[in-house]
Amino acid sequence: MAGGRGKAEESNKKVLIIGGSGFIGNAVYRELCNYYDTYGTYCSARRSFEGNQQFFKYDMEEDDICQLLEQLRPQIIISAVRGNFAPQIQAHRHMVEYILRNDCKLYFISSANVFDAYSKYPSYEHDKTLSESVYGRFKIKIENMLLRIPREKMAILRVPMVFGNTSPRIKEMKAFIWKNEPIEIFPNLVINVTNDDKLTQQIHYLINQSKSGIYHLGSKDLVHHDDFIREIIERIGSLNPIYKRVFTTNEERYLAVLPKDNKLPANLQFSYQEIIDHHVMG
Repeated sequence: MAGGRGKAEESNKKVLIIGGSGFIGNAVYRELCNYYDTYGTYCSARRSFEGNQQFFKYDMEEDDICQLLEQLRPQIIISAVRGNFAPQIQAHRHMVEYILRNDCKLYFISSANVFDAYSKYPSYEHDKTLSESVYGRFKIKIENMLLRIPREKMAILRVPMVFGNTSPRIKEMKAFIWKNEPIEIFPNLVINVTNDDKLTQQIHYLINQSKSGIYHLGSKDLVHHDDFIREIIERIGSLNPIYKRVFTTNEERYLAVLPKDNKLPANLQFSYQEIIDHHVMG
């Protein structure tokens, strides 16, 4: 484990990843499963999960999360679920009720979009959230729900754009290239980034050290969106992509989450160049 083992790993501690079949959720599962008694949920019928006794079918639209929580009795819940917002909010309400009644902590994977109404600066952990997007406002709603419960029972993990060789973003870019369709780049957008490997190592550290509160989990430095995407595509291979430059404003606009108070150890900090270097031809 990259985060070190400052405290003994508690292999009997039960972890449930809501959204364990998704890109981030499954990466978290693979990172934790050798250290904890780790379970995940999946929604759509996929053979790889149907035969796996560590995975449970859970459809937010139809199923009540309370039944699964009472059946499994996890001490740690990691929310990496995606889907319609209304059932997600209802599911998180039920998770909070379970957490308050039991010895349990929720790690909620949030987004840099909770700050997307602020464009002039990067955002830090205790800055006020404000979003212009439906997605950002949805994440804020769940964050506010968690901020009302005891701090030691929750951690809000705000994450910037997530990349990685099997990430939806990289798959989409490759598909655009093969179809000769343009890839949108935003020359005035300043971001920080992460990938599945770095993010899951950081989450493992936070669980291992029983950390609570708000964490910003992205690269320690910033990069323009267009420069970053161009470099990644160069790293993927000798392709001839078409770029569509999108200007939403004439000024530089920030969508970046940086840590100020809750910094992780140096071995868990990384640069955007490390994220670029991670990408290979595929």
